[in-house]
Amino acid sequence: MATPLLTGARTAALRRRIRIIVSLTIAYNVVEAAVALIAGAAASSSALVGFGLDSVVEVASATFVAWQFSAPDPRQRERITLRLIAGAFFALALVVTADASRALISGDAPGHSSVGIILAALSLAIMPTLAWFERRTGHELGSATAVADARQLIICSYLSAALLVGLALNALLGWWWADPLAALVIAGFAVREGLEAWRGDGCATTSGALLHGQESCDCQDGCG
Repeated sequence: MATPLLTGARTAALRRRIRIIVSLTIAYNVVEAAVALIAGAAASSSALVGFGLDSVVEVASATFVAWQFSAPDPRQRERITLRLIAGAFFALALVVTADASRALISGDAPGHSSVGIILAALSLAIMPTLAWFERRTGHELGSATAVADARQLIICSYLSAALLVGLALNALLGWWWADPLAALVIAGFAVREGLEAWRGDGCATTSGALLHGQESCDCQDGCG
């Protein structure tokens, strides 16, 4: 809920700002996914492919939640929405783990990817900035959902950092195994996200809700 000190105009402006931030994040994730998947396939990089698939799942999660809140009573769709999101993250973790394990066992060294390094560095710069703006706006508006979604952007920053380290070590030092190890880190984050969704932690899947103007979530870790 908005704080009593906010005027109606200020509250409306803050809500618009949050929806713009979320829309930009989703649009960027779409582009990020396409670039990562294409570059990952070209370089046979498990980390890049996993990063791209994670972006696909993040967009799908927002879509699932938007579908939930399009119903007259969103609570009726909450359970199936969370199960869909959890299943998507678990599938991502399984695919990425299998591919990374195959690369490690076979010694199949990925190629260097300058595009992937640029993408990871760009994401590492963009995501914390968006998170800062959304968190600041969410605190002013009194929106636990916006603050939780900002935390999700920070998690995306961690994934970008893991990807950047893996790609850079492979390119600069020839440590090819750093790439599949980075992929396993991404898979680990996917499992974490899947478990949170399965347990019904609304803080894990808030972007779609924000697009529908929802300003609170049932957080289990005090995200407000």
